[in-house]
Amino acid sequence: MTQPAGTPLPADDLSRPLTVARPETDQRLEHLAVVGDTYTIVVDGQQTNGRYTLIDMLIPPGGGPPPHRHDFEEMFSILEGEVTLTFRGETVMAGAGTTVNIPANAPHQFQNKSAGLVRLLCLCVPAGQEDMFREVGVPVATRTTPAPTMSDAEQQAFKEKSMALAARYHTELLQHA
Repeated sequence: MTQPAGTPLPADDLSRPLTVARPETDQRLEHLAVVGDTYTIVVDGQQTNGRYTLIDMLIPPGGGPPPHRHDFEEMFSILEGEVTLTFRGETVMAGAGTTVNIPANAPHQFQNKSAGLVRLLCLCVPAGQEDMFREVGVPVATRTTPAPTMSDAEQQAFKEKSMALAARYHTELLQHA
């Protein structure tokens, strides 16, 4: 495609196809058990030229990651349920229909303190977080497959692996958010 004179945009990259993902039915999507939650990689960095990744997260009661921070932006749109979000030491509730943006480098964590499931979409900019989830997660069959229960030894091994990989993925695991 030729560029019209005076257009500041680059030409359309015809090598990049349209991405259509259906988390409920698309057998090509990866479903991973991570920290007791089930994460589905809906759109990954390879599909967006590294610009972002979109992850569908199913968080059971008591679920959610430990306190952490990272050098990329992270946005959550809560589709179902309610999460408790701790951001820079302050706690807020975010229910269905709420969108929350976590600025890069800010300490945070989210937890499902309710009795029901929470479903949210997580957008990370730039992409890359999905690769850490691939390294630490365990493949599961579907978006709604519960994460397998881990023994104390498996939980410890997961924690050690996550801590060892954190710096590579621009993440710091914290004791307190």
